[in-house]
Amino acid sequence: PLTSGKFLYLATVIDLAPRRLAGRALADHTRAELVTDALAAARRCRGSLHGAVMHTDHGAPYTSRALADVCRSAGMIQS
Repeated sequence: PLTSGKFLYLATVIDLAPRRLAGRALADHTRAELVTDALAAARRCRGSLHGAVMHTDHGAPYTSRALADVCRSAGMIQS
């Protein structure tokens, strides 16, 4: 929580091969947009995510149609 009493949420995309942060996003919500923004940042950083495997927990933002669409358009595989 922030000093104002509100919460700030962080979504990260980590490339496990080099163990480096590939993308991140901050928001005051946990909607799918938070996760898709982190993926967009990773795509900008890496240039391509084609063939990458996206492994996440089973929370609502990670099982959303929006995330599935972004993964599909990037050529990613969801585990």
